[in-house]
Amino acid sequence: NYGMDGLIISTIMAGIMMIVFGLLRLGAVIKFVPYPLTVGFTSGIALLIFVSQIKDFLGLTTAELPADFSSKMNVLLSALHTVHWPAVLLGLGSVLVTIYWKKVSSKIPGSLIALIIGASLIAFGAVDVETIGSKFGEIPNRISLPGMPVLTWDLIVMHIGPAFTIALLGSIESLLSAVVADGMIGGRHRSNTELIAQGIANIGSGLFGGIPATGAIARTATNVKNGGRTPVAGIVHVIVLLIIMLFAGKWAGLIPLSVLAGILMVVAYNMSEWRSFVSILRGSRYDALVLLTTFILTVVVDLTVAIQVGMVLAALLFMKRMSDVSEVKPLVGSLEEEHDDVAMVNLKLPANCSVYEITGPMFFGVANKFKELTHNIPDRSNIVIIRMRRVPMIDATGLHNFKEMLHDFKHKHKQILLSGVNDSVASELKRAGIYELVGKENIFAQFDDAVQKVISQN
Repeated sequence: NYGMDGLIISTIMAGIMMIVFGLLRLGAVIKFVPYPLTVGFTSGIALLIFVSQIKDFLGLTTAELPADFSSKMNVLLSALHTVHWPAVLLGLGSVLVTIYWKKVSSKIPGSLIALIIGASLIAFGAVDVETIGSKFGEIPNRISLPGMPVLTWDLIVMHIGPAFTIALLGSIESLLSAVVADGMIGGRHRSNTELIAQGIANIGSGLFGGIPATGAIARTATNVKNGGRTPVAGIVHVIVLLIIMLFAGKWAGLIPLSVLAGILMVVAYNMSEWRSFVSILRGSRYDALVLLTTFILTVVVDLTVAIQVGMVLAALLFMKRMSDVSEVKPLVGSLEEEHDDVAMVNLKLPANCSVYEITGPMFFGVANKFKELTHNIPDRSNIVIIRMRRVPMIDATGLHNFKEMLHDFKHKHKQILLSGVNDSVASELKRAGIYELVGKENIFAQFDDAVQKVISQN
């Protein structure tokens, strides 16, 4: 849509935005991504990587594979009769070497040995299969700097939209890659540092005429599985790529695509997290729903869509869970924890007093439960003690509905006493004017104090 100049401008602007994201500490948002969602998109990407390598692994003769998953599978199935057996043998060999070389030496990655063996066979003419060079052409051995477009205010405004999209998707992709790496090595990445580093990388890429850069889950997983567990691995990766481009492009072009496909298939299997996948499916149906939704959307639609839908679905299901555990219940003759004999308290309370306990967060998902309470209190009860010791938070909707309920009680000439309100909830109640509505003299830190007041009044 914007040409090469537009790509350069958008990439540099996206890099600046990513640095700003990091400085504003927005990277911490990634910790709110649920584990089933992470496993879902990781497994989905693993399947996509595996399927995308089938053509080269089998040496199939077919046109460029379509991006759509179902169309891709149809093309692969229709081309199975073109299997090239030398490519298959090389692919199987690379799989075996990648998996079992660690029994020979753990210092040199098996995938590197597989690449060297495959390229050597091509160099000596031992086998005729498609290679990197035959498919993509000669690897350039020089760095060329493009001319920078002349920046104007109108150009900057025009590219804010695409630049923000690149920055957002690049940030998400990079941080999700870091999450995957954390899971594989048991580490803990620094999200904000990652965003700043990716921003600097994108500015550099744009200055050299490159495309937007992000952390890639597939390459991250490949790196980890071959022993790279620190930032040094990324630095070495860049240096090796530069050396290959400048001095060994000819030799890199000899690498058989089937060998590369075999290595990537092993990587796909290793990053699939199938054990976690099965474990989540056997657990909560809510987690299983998030997992399957994210997995399916990653495969058949797009990673970005999968993450968006998965996050919304996870949030909705979380609210459903919170709604289920939040309740307003009468405390009548129930023996609770030690030193809290409500049964004894009920013996002392007069018949015109009812005790209710609110459990769980008071948020918009439990609004209807307050309405039920106003209808369930007996007419004979003109004193109501509301116990709130297990209310960790209250939002604006919860405040509104709670206040409406208290107004209903006031209209019915019922005295309200609150007990066990924690500090954060108390500050919200004060701000909403509920302390004035109930009366500060009717709010108690301890339930026993509220009971004593009721007894003293009768």
